[in-house]
Amino acid sequence: MSSNEMRKLLLIIFAVVSLIGCSRQQGSVAGEEKESREAKAMLQGVWMDRESGDVSFRVKGDTIFYADTTSMPAYFKIVGDSLVFASGTKYAIEKQTEHLFWFRNQNGDVIKLEKTDDQDATAEFTHDTPKIMTYTHQVKTDSMVSYNGERYHWYIAINPTKYKVVNRTYNDDGVEVENVYYDNIMHISVFKGGQQLYSSDFRKQQYDNIVPSEFLTEAIFANMEYSHADASGLHFNATLCMPDGASCYLVETLISYKGQMTMKMIE
Repeated sequence: MSSNEMRKLLLIIFAVVSLIGCSRQQGSVAGEEKESREAKAMLQGVWMDRESGDVSFRVKGDTIFYADTTSMPAYFKIVGDSLVFASGTKYAIEKQTEHLFWFRNQNGDVIKLEKTDDQDATAEFTHDTPKIMTYTHQVKTDSMVSYNGERYHWYIAINPTKYKVVNRTYNDDGVEVENVYYDNIMHISVFKGGQQLYSSDFRKQQYDNIVPSEFLTEAIFANMEYSHADASGLHFNATLCMPDGASCYLVETLISYKGQMTMKMIE
């Protein structure tokens, strides 16, 4: 085969591959459901629960704003018969008109909302941005403890930070919302007389080989407390909790009399 023939053959192969690729791409786009701009336009405004009369949310552009001062705004789109959040959570739309919006929440209940022009309802959205919550305030505790004829002085400092933790939960309508909290750093120091045996900060990431990572991502380092002293050393309990306090892990932090630190799960 001559070089000219080879060149022609390669050009033919390239053209065929390109046509196949374009065909697949067009088929993929055609198979995707497009966002309904008309449905999104009808959703603009303030919506309140038809039965309770409570304000649920306000829609502006492609964002849902909640009336409470802690839930973060949520990006959304309407695809087919579903309200879709950026997180991927979907809610089936049962009915939508210019003034009605019915959808099924995560429990399967139908939430019936009505659009309102009431000024009091609109006034609930005057706050600029949701508050970022601090789970605890700055605390410092200390005490003396005696063991085997020796006296030890320990202190704990709980310090709020600007590290943000995003916690996903459900509001009264059964809709997923995000709240943001500031995490804490714990500090422990232990002294034997004037000698410092141990001093260090603790962050929740240090517990990633003990506490499940999925839990730790949304958890707050809630507390550090002194427990007791024995032959092994001074025992402190670290508490890592979901911000609502419904579920926690308790991890023991042991400081030995030689200044060595170890951890183990309690519950």
